[in-house]
Amino acid sequence: MQQIQVTLRPTERADLEFLFQFQLDEEAGYLAAFMPENHTDKEAYVEKYTRFLNDPTIHMQTILVDEIIAGSISKFEREGDAEITYWIDRRFWGKGVATTALMNFLILENTRPIFGRVAFDNLGSQRVLERCGFVKIGTDKGFANARQTEIEEFIYKLT
Repeated sequence: MQQIQVTLRPTERADLEFLFQFQLDEEAGYLAAFMPENHTDKEAYVEKYTRFLNDPTIHMQTILVDEIIAGSISKFEREGDAEITYWIDRRFWGKGVATTALMNFLILENTRPIFGRVAFDNLGSQRVLERCGFVKIGTDKGFANARQTEIEEFIYKLT
């Protein structure tokens, strides 16, 4: 099997065009569950993430696989806690891209503790967090726009 090269670089405004397309994937959206209500509105997406690029509390990186944009990973703050979020294009699922990207990101982003939240049934993302040293510390419930219902989410922490 051919080895793939996973790298990170700071997200640029031009990346937003690619990253927006990934969130239109309905299967991926269902698994992610917690998405913006207007996730199909490209103008709103670009405006929001352009703001994020200029926010010093948000650390955004673009994930590249063999120099192809494969997703994004970010640290943001929620109620004073650092959290991570990532999105991988479905074409790259099951290839270790998310795990490698998160491991690389955690070298660049040294804020600890850092939390991750994942839908109760998103087993792939749970495994990614666990492989990177995150420990499940609790649960919460939230409205999942992609599913139009409240669901349980697991809370993970890396110290």
